[in-house]
Amino acid sequence: MMFADRVLAAVDRKRSVLVVGIDPSLERLPREILQQAEAAGGTYLEVAERALTCFGLELIEATADYAVAVKPQLAYFERYGSHGLRALERIVAAARAKDLIVIADGKRNDIGSTAEAYATAYLEDGPLAADALTVNPYLGEDGIKPFIARCRDRGRGIFVLVKTSNPSSGRFQDLVAAGRPVFEHVGLAVESWNDEKGDRGFGAVGAVVGATYPEELARLRSLMPSTLFLVPGFGAQGAAARDVVPAFDEQGYGALINSSRAIMYAYEKAPHLRPHEAQARAAQEARAAINRALDEGGKLPAAWGGKAGG
Repeated sequence: MMFADRVLAAVDRKRSVLVVGIDPSLERLPREILQQAEAAGGTYLEVAERALTCFGLELIEATADYAVAVKPQLAYFERYGSHGLRALERIVAAARAKDLIVIADGKRNDIGSTAEAYATAYLEDGPLAADALTVNPYLGEDGIKPFIARCRDRGRGIFVLVKTSNPSSGRFQDLVAAGRPVFEHVGLAVESWNDEKGDRGFGAVGAVVGATYPEELARLRSLMPSTLFLVPGFGAQGAAARDVVPAFDEQGYGALINSSRAIMYAYEKAPHLRPHEAQARAAQEARAAINRALDEGGKLPAAWGGKAGG
């Protein structure tokens, strides 16, 4: 099944568009997890591997009922070398066992054989392989083609950086060239790469578009009707549920909404709950808030039968 069709089938099945980001900082992990990892002994890196693995597995268990996907940020694992990558492998395997879509957030980019190597590592069948990968379009179309080839041959997806959620994104992305901001040029290119569409009208080449810029989000949705959006910025970065509504088409499809820190570290604001209980509650509340906003905006999918899901 084409990647976009798999995504939308999961969206309908769970009445959810929530993606849970997995960006674990060792110093913020629950004390119990750190103590358990340290009690087993070994080097700092061995302790880190055990702690990251335990945290990731518990986060997946806590949120799998409310999310359609998880998005591990590769840098948080790569910093621990092979130990971190082993933790990542176990987390990816656990997510797949829970029938969650896995989006590897690595923002990879290169040309030629190096791009081929990245595509092979993350979009084929190796130990780090995911269902989708975030990629950077700065080097142009020849830096994207190897990833698109895996989308077609392997049923995988990519999300191309178009308009990112960070405060300084406009420094380059908003520059005007040939009458359009650069991010619109990139968006139009991404849309053109979706020449093969699934049964639901969306292609495998998606776009990263931040919820922190809702006007640009709405503009890009109008320019990119066949493109799935991966939308960061909701939650800890400050975007509210209403800000993500422009990412969706009139039928209520076309976007996945990421929340990382607000769910991962929910226990920091709920010390009366066990960490996994706080994470589960935060994921449930995030899904409910997004679905209410879709309902209020007239974009709750008809296939959900008028039930937003809580």
